This record gives sequence, C-alpha cells and structure tokens, in this order.
Amino acid sequence: MTSAEMQFMQEAIQLSIENLKGNRGGPFGAIIVKDGIIVGRGYNQVTSTNDPTAHAEIVAIRDACQNLNSFQLDGCVLYTSCEPCPMCLGAIYWARPSKIYYACTRHDAAAINFDDAFIYNELITPISERKIPTEQMMREEAILAFRLWQDKLDKVKY
Repeated sequence: MTSAEMQFMQEAIQLSIENLKGNRGGPFGAIIVKDGIIVGRGYNQVTSTNDPTAHAEIVAIRDACQNLNSFQLDGCVLYTSCEPCPMCLGAIYWARPSKIYYACTRHDAAAINFDDAFIYNELITPISERKIPTEQMMREEAILAFRLWQDKLDKVKY
C-alpha cells in the first residue's frame, strides 16, 4: 500500500471515529477518491437520520455521484473503515468504482454486534423459505414497464 493510499484510508477511519464521537450513527466511515482527490465522504447516519440505508459507503457514493454529476464512479477508488455489508456491496457494484480498500472485516463488525451473516444466509435461501415472507404478485401488469423500457429509444443505459 502506498503512502497516499494509507492517508486516504486514515481519512475514512477518522470519519468513523468522528461519527462515533458525534453520536450520528455506527462506527463506520468511507471516502471516494478520483485522480488523487477526495470526491465523496460518508459516515454511518442510520440512527441520526432514521434511514436504514444511510451506511457510510452509500452516503459516500451519493456524495461522490452528486459532486461528479454522474451515476457511476468510473476511475474512482473507495476506502472504507470496514468490509462492506451486502447492501453496500450491491450499491458499490452498481456504482462501478475501480477498486475497494477496507480496514476492519465483517467478522470484526460482528464482534461488536454489527452482524450481517443473516443477510448473507438469506441471499442463498430460496425465496419461499426466507425469514420475511415474500410473495410475487401482478407480474403481468408490471412487465409493461419493462417492455416500454426495452422499446425506449432515448433511454440512458446503466
């Protein structure tokens, strides 16, 4: 790891510590860097915003995308104080940064009661056996939007 990479990770770690001290959410911080410049910052804001999706990585992605005026993070690097949870990992893959660096592991997070194992397990469980009952309905009515999208000539692909 280079000196610059270590400094960027230290920035993400510092965000996690400042966030914890400010009682804004869990002990997680993330930054997004493009061409050596921080373009997005985020810290966990779940409890302060009553938003279960306000994890550090997602907040940083939102910030970077707004600052870059883009819905994708091509050429960007994400530095996060902890291995991303399944939700964040999905968002990261949709944003398409070039690389992810993380500090603590998901096992470190589980040791302080941030355990995502149940979500990883749910992902491989058949829908009919998941803990939250899930039932498909009105597919034929909903598929119209997909057909319209497929035929749309001026769509922005992503």
